[in-house]
Amino acid sequence: MSYPGYTPQQGYNGPPPPSQAGYTGAPAHHHQQSQHSMPIQGFPEASPSYAGPGQFNPPTGPPQAIPSHGAAGIDTSGSAEGVQYHIHYRDSNSLLSLRLQSGVEVKAKPGSMVAMDGSVQIKGKVKFSFKKLLKGGDLSESHFTGPGEVLVAPETWGDIVPIVLDGQTTWRTGKHAFLAATIGVTREYKSQGVGKGLFSGEGLFVAEAVGRGVMFVQSIGAIFQRQLRAGEELIVDNGHLVAWTCQYKVERIQAGGILSASHTDEGLVCRFTGPGIIYIQTRNPDTLISWINEQLPARG
Repeated sequence: MSYPGYTPQQGYNGPPPPSQAGYTGAPAHHHQQSQHSMPIQGFPEASPSYAGPGQFNPPTGPPQAIPSHGAAGIDTSGSAEGVQYHIHYRDSNSLLSLRLQSGVEVKAKPGSMVAMDGSVQIKGKVKFSFKKLLKGGDLSESHFTGPGEVLVAPETWGDIVPIVLDGQTTWRTGKHAFLAATIGVTREYKSQGVGKGLFSGEGLFVAEAVGRGVMFVQSIGAIFQRQLRAGEELIVDNGHLVAWTCQYKVERIQAGGILSASHTDEGLVCRFTGPGIIYIQTRNPDTLISWINEQLPARG
């Protein structure tokens, strides 16, 4: 499989795909790749404003001029651990292309493969974990070994974002956020305490990603990024969480009335405190499911 201007030796060097043609406002499917990426050692590109653990460039200018706070500032092409990747068709119909060198392996969510070259080998691996069983997380992964190209995508309409792990920072992810990762990334389930487990919507255990490589997360709707400075706070409905590095606590919002009960899971939200990064999805899966059910004809 190939795309115009894309070769295994050179990467994607042709005309920018539709997802990088420039952002002009909603409906947004065209983004310009950031020109201000600060590389992390070992990787050619990284998050535009994240320079490593504890190093954050404070935002400047009006909010609309901060590309790192929106989808336009998220890099969609790069390479790591013998894998060249490119994300096509952001924000709502994203497709991830992974081009593997010979013998290089990546892991992905089972059932996420769209197509692959005949030279690619695939096998499933089951990693049983009592924590995963309680959490309701993935008990298996699909492993692809190159040479060749693999295309993977979310189960439904949604976005894909690459997260570069630098070997020091721990990323936490939402319940269904994981899509794929290079082999140097390890996912584990950690206890988040009874209080957070009961009220955050994520259960007693939360997924954590550590190691060095690239992890690809998926969403319902588009993904945008918020970067918090030290001491800065942001409240997020837990149904909109994708991935984060900030400290957080779960609390009940005090708005009261019908509005808070229907739109914030009876008022429960996550309060994040910087420094750190948060990836947020524009749609809440539970709210979407409820809306779809309301549109279905009543059964007689």
